[in-house]
Amino acid sequence: MVDAIPAPSVAPLHAGSASVRSRRRAAARAARAASGAAGANAAADQITSERLATACDTIIREMIASVEAGRNVNLNALKSRVSRDMGLASQPKLVDLIAAIPAAHRAALLPRLRAKPIRSASGVAVVAVMCKPHRCPHIALTGHICVYCPGGPDSDFEYSTQSYTGYEPTSMRAIRARYDPGAQVAGRVAQLRGLGHNVDKVEFVLMGGTFMSLPLAYRNAFIRDLHDALTGRSSSTVQEAVALAEHSRGAKCVGLTIETRPDYCLGAHLGQMLTYGCTRLEIGVQSVYEDVARDTNRGHTVQAVCESFEMSKNAGFKVVAHMMPDLPNVGWERDYEQFVEFFSNPAFRPDGLKLYPTLVIRGTGLYELWRTGRYKNYPPDVLVDLTARILSLVPPWTRVYRVQRDIPMPLVSSGVEHGNLRELALARVRELGLACRDVRTREIGIATIRDSVNRIRGQAPIPSEADRAAALDQAAARAEARPVCELIRRDYTANGGWETFLSYEETERDVLVGLLRLRKCGPSTTGPELTLPEGGYSSAHDLEHGAAWGGVSIVRELHVYGDAVAVHDHGAGRSNAGVSPDEAVSAGAPQQHRGFGAMLLAEAERIARDEHRARKLAIIAGIGTRHYYRRLGYELDGPYMSKWLAPPAELAGPTDLLPEGDSLREEDFLVDAL
Repeated sequence: MVDAIPAPSVAPLHAGSASVRSRRRAAARAARAASGAAGANAAADQITSERLATACDTIIREMIASVEAGRNVNLNALKSRVSRDMGLASQPKLVDLIAAIPAAHRAALLPRLRAKPIRSASGVAVVAVMCKPHRCPHIALTGHICVYCPGGPDSDFEYSTQSYTGYEPTSMRAIRARYDPGAQVAGRVAQLRGLGHNVDKVEFVLMGGTFMSLPLAYRNAFIRDLHDALTGRSSSTVQEAVALAEHSRGAKCVGLTIETRPDYCLGAHLGQMLTYGCTRLEIGVQSVYEDVARDTNRGHTVQAVCESFEMSKNAGFKVVAHMMPDLPNVGWERDYEQFVEFFSNPAFRPDGLKLYPTLVIRGTGLYELWRTGRYKNYPPDVLVDLTARILSLVPPWTRVYRVQRDIPMPLVSSGVEHGNLRELALARVRELGLACRDVRTREIGIATIRDSVNRIRGQAPIPSEADRAAALDQAAARAEARPVCELIRRDYTANGGWETFLSYEETERDVLVGLLRLRKCGPSTTGPELTLPEGGYSSAHDLEHGAAWGGVSIVRELHVYGDAVAVHDHGAGRSNAGVSPDEAVSAGAPQQHRGFGAMLLAEAERIARDEHRARKLAIIAGIGTRHYYRRLGYELDGPYMSKWLAPPAELAGPTDLLPEGDSLREEDFLVDAL
């Protein structure tokens, strides 16, 4: 017999009504309580905001008083004391303090409050952006990506671009902006400005995959939106965006860097990148060994690397190479020898280097090799030692941009175990009695930060006006005895051309103020702006001496380091009347717009005319710097700024002053100051 299902109990109508009324009253009480709590929270937030504003104002006023009195001030101690007195749960952020600085005191206080001053210490504000995720182009050729490469649509990090994980700072900004170039630029510029950095000179770095493999329409729209984001205009074409960017009175694009591969750095690609305003290329090399390139599935040969370097330099681009020590089947000795080859062989010799020790990332082919015991990274101490020895090999005309990837350490299964590999390697360099003399190590902006970090953070007294005047007097006295800033010349052969590296340096401290890269292009140079047509001489005199006088030389880089001064602000660097460039370096005044660039360019013109026997000097100039060169007599010539050179005093003599072979020593070319 099946048990009967009990009937549901039914409460009396009046009891249910009472229950409903009680629930409504309880809900009303809860709503009033929540409203009261919300009101209390709003009132508390208002009080906290007022206290925060008062705290920021108090901190800034005390800092102004300390600066004017020449007293010491410890920013951290000051923030802690004021926050405690105001009853704040946390200290004010630097962004809030910077926003509270009165306009009249920004110049004095910003150096003490600027977050990460290294970001703009080289004279430009770097804004990195990423293009949309896309497959690596050599998959169609080899069927696979490189064994060590994370990221991309087919990876465990599918929303990231190729070779990135999506968790790097630049990747996260790009993802938040949904890879929109304008939103990426606007967000990063606002962030840098809020942190106290000068964003009048912006250098774009286009990262992520192989940009030049994407469809032409996407590339053009991306570059157009980059320039429009700086100018605040809306363009319909790349050409229109570039023209507007050239005449912008606000933030200016002074450089554009594009990451690419050797097989996407050919003649057609170079021409397109010139129209974009590109001035520097970052080319993935990774290794100089053919067997390593094959085993890691690079999809190109080492010969292709050498050819891309030569074509890029002949077009005027600066070339930065990406190299990866600790790849499979290499070993310590062979790793070291490849960098000896890389810097001594004229077929390589890049202008810059990004050193990326191999990392094992989940989802890559290298991860499977590591997991099954067929690959093992160097121990941490061995990697530091190798990195130190590599840095000691870098010639003084090469800049080391990075020493390790920006990938968060929790994503690294094996590889670099320290987030400060460069710092550890430089310390090891000193322990070994070696020296690192690359461009970045000697830049005056970075050297100033390194040497005066205690003063910037309030650990040493601020020099008074009398101290500054005394420093200028001492600089003038030293300048009479011996020039503080000397013009140094280094010549070398690279990639089928004669390279001259000019620099102004403070030799006593081994500090570099400004540099210029001049190239006498080889016979493989192409492009109508960089080749003179046969018989295309401008006068009978030119035609008569054409065999000894002709061709084009090109300035591939002109850069004065130190705090950024706006391109159109010609007086900012000359705030001290009668102060020479040499005195400015010793006194700590801004180096930009003090005449170093013009002096370097004048010497380059002399070398091009008298030694290269060049008829024309071209400059690959950032879009926002073209007006600067116009003031020096240059005119827009396709994507370049060019100037016809007067004939040399005497045309007799050899046309190629560079000795055959590669027997040059840099000390043979050191010259005194102008």
